[in-house]
Parts: sequence; structure tokens; C-alpha cells
Amino acid sequence: MDNEILTIIFRSVISLAVLAAVAAVLLYTLANFFKVKEDPRVADILELLPGANCGGCGYPGCSHFARALVKAADKGDISGLNCPPGGNETMTAVSRELGMEISKKDPTVAVVRCGGSKENAPARYKYDGILNCASAHSLYSGANDCAYGCLGLGDCVAACTFDAIHINEKTGLPEVDEDKCTSCGQCVQACPRNIIEIRKTGKKNRRIYVNCMNQEKGGIAKKHCTVACTGCQKCVQECKFDAITIENYLAYIDHQKCTLCRKCVKVCPTNAIQEINFPPPRDKNKKKETVKDQKDKGESAT
Repeated sequence: MDNEILTIIFRSVISLAVLAAVAAVLLYTLANFFKVKEDPRVADILELLPGANCGGCGYPGCSHFARALVKAADKGDISGLNCPPGGNETMTAVSRELGMEISKKDPTVAVVRCGGSKENAPARYKYDGILNCASAHSLYSGANDCAYGCLGLGDCVAACTFDAIHINEKTGLPEVDEDKCTSCGQCVQACPRNIIEIRKTGKKNRRIYVNCMNQEKGGIAKKHCTVACTGCQKCVQECKFDAITIENYLAYIDHQKCTLCRKCVKVCPTNAIQEINFPPPRDKNKKKETVKDQKDKGESAT
């Protein structure tokens, strides 16, 4: 009886071993048959990318972007693809690797378009809910009267993988560190109020933009925030380059058309138009020193 049981167990083990071997061979054969061969250029391109996996290129990660670049190169054009964190340096290296030509793109940076600070748009009450902008936006208009302004709860800060944006405790508004910002766009996607925009920068990172997103009529907007755009048309009338338009009582400056002449800044009655990284205006009443004046100063000093 014991021999019969041992025989049954032995045959069962042999049968399972044979089935396992057949299954292994079958799986190996199928795996090789359906195996997708990776283009070796993908690995080469991947080494050139920064490895941030931030999604700023429009793809889930750098490996997906590398495949997209190789695929686009096979079609003869990679100009529609860009790696914001890597910038022109990375894309130039990629284009050389793929044997393509690509034009350099203008530098860009994330811009927070809201001037509704604690001083300019005081809070009506203290918010005591879930401390993120998405939740606050879905439940109420905000602690102040402006339903278009920054909520100041830091969803943009949490989304940034480059530590390039932080909330200013004094103003309650997010501020972008230009040296760290890669224009990846993560903060843009995270903001439920759509107040963050990726904009082109001019020489020395200079830029001009309307620091407001309020679409209410002028008087109401001004009541809710002292630096709100009122849609008064003065900036539109002043601009000679067709760079400013007004829609829903809100002015917008097209950074592709703007020449940074700053004339619109001077005529804005609420200071809603911001100019960043420009030198301070010259004092026209200050007399310029002549060579003789400088010489006289030197002699009097001795």
C-alpha cells in the first residue's frame, strides 16, 4: 500500500515537473515572439536628458520623451518637442545626437498673475478647512472678496519638484525663484485658479504682464482688490504693437508681441501691470556730472 502511494506521489511530481518545463518553454517562446525591440538611440537620448521626470515635456517621464524624440526624428522633425528643465543646451545636444537641426527657444519662466496680497485684498474671515487650494476652491470663493485671486494654500509649492516656488508669509502670495524655475508647468497645472502662466522673458529676464485675473467689472474688481485690473482700455490705447487685448474686463499682454517698452505700465491707474527686472527710472532732474565736475571733486578731495 505504501509503495502504491509513493508511486502516485512520484508520478505526480514528475507530471508537474514536465508541465512546468513545457510552460517555461512556451512562455520563453512567446516572450521572444512578442518582444518589442528598443531602438538603441532611446538609451543614448535618455542619457542626455536631465532625468527630472517632471512631465513638463508633455510625457509621463524622460524615457517616454526619449522614445517620442526618436519617433519624431524618424519622421524628420523634432521641433514640436521640448524639454523645459534641460532648456536649449539639452535640446541642442539631443538634436546633434539625432542628426537634426533645431532652433533655440526663448527662455521662459513661471509667472504668478495675482497682486491680491494681504494688504491689497484683506481677508474677510479665517479659513479653517482643508489646507489645499483645490479643496478651498471647490468649496468657496476665498477668504477675501476676489473669486479669481490666489488662495495662498500652496498647491503650486507642493507640485514643484525643483523647489522654485514658495509662499511669501508677508504677502500670502507665491513667489517664483527665477534661478530654480525650469518652466516645467507643474505649478500651472496644480493651480485651480489658473493664475500661474509660463511666459517668455526678455533680455536679463525682463518681463511685463498684467498682475490680475479678475474678470469682474472695473468698480467691483477695484473694490475687491486695490491693484485689480479694471479694463479701462488705457493700456490698449497706449500700446503701439497690438500686444494688449481686453476680454471680460481684463487686460492681457501677449508676451510674444510685447517689446518691453513699458509705456503701458505708466498709464495703468491701478498699478495692475507689473514690470520685472527693469532698472529704476532715471531722475530727469538730476544733473549729469561733467568731466570737469568730476575733476574738481578729485582736486577738492586731495
